[in-house]
Amino acid sequence: MAKSEEYIRKPDWLKIKINTNESYTGLKKLMREKSLNTVCEEARCPNIHECWSERKTATFMILGDTCTRGCRFCAVKTGLPTELDWDEPARVAESVKIMGLQHVVVTAVARDDLKDGGAAVFAETVRKIREGNPGCTIEILPSDMKGDYESLRTLMSSAPDIFNHNIETVRRLTRRVRARAMYDRSLQLLKRVKEIAPNTPTKSSMMVGLGETKEEILETMDDLLAHDVDIMTIGQYLQPTKKHLKVERYYHPDEFAELKEIALSKGFSHCESGPLVRSSYHADEQVNAASAQRRIKYMKGYEEQEQKEVDFTF
Repeated sequence: MAKSEEYIRKPDWLKIKINTNESYTGLKKLMREKSLNTVCEEARCPNIHECWSERKTATFMILGDTCTRGCRFCAVKTGLPTELDWDEPARVAESVKIMGLQHVVVTAVARDDLKDGGAAVFAETVRKIREGNPGCTIEILPSDMKGDYESLRTLMSSAPDIFNHNIETVRRLTRRVRARAMYDRSLQLLKRVKEIAPNTPTKSSMMVGLGETKEEILETMDDLLAHDVDIMTIGQYLQPTKKHLKVERYYHPDEFAELKEIALSKGFSHCESGPLVRSSYHADEQVNAASAQRRIKYMKGYEEQEQKEVDFTF
């Protein structure tokens, strides 16, 4: 095998714990019954067994299972998407209720075939989840919607609790790694969210192991902070198939720990950094404060309603 085609052996710390208990199988059955997609499955997330079996959380992927882009790191299939499914928001909301989630992440395939990039369906999904699950916080993870400001306004009109958009990699590698995406456009999208909703936490994620330097990683941190991003996640890139970009280097857990310390010292309010960390990994822990406030507000309203009902009987 030629040197350029050699693959680096995965280190021991990247071994994944397989757990297909009742929670895992039940959640998988629910997704199939509701005809829903999850990025956990489609993107071959290494944490699916932990999240589905132990934490009972999932990241819903709406707008179909076919992406209009073909990023060289992503396992989600590329092609011509199907028509919009306007019943999907209600099915997602119902599933969130059945699962009893207190925090939910909603992402989507890129829909460059749509004028608004799917923002209207995205916003409706957030509203339906909130209607049926008023005590639940909602994180959204959209594409850049081709930088369309009005589409972003449509999406933000649903008032998500946290806005997440991934920078994915350093500036120098963006063109090779991300199809049709632009480094500066992603940064502008994140900053515009703050202009629309100043109090909404913003979040972004990047992969390492694609050939970037430490200096470039730190530069990316600075760029995100300069665009008012609050939360950052850093994880190891893992090659999903032989057709995708190969791993240039595996980072040691100690290096991830150092990057986390640097990120926090630079000013991020929260940082998840580790070999198996992905954008929505332990997402519930990143919005504990927002989640607590929403549940307090919900329970206060519930208690007031209960009191009214009691007073009405006298």
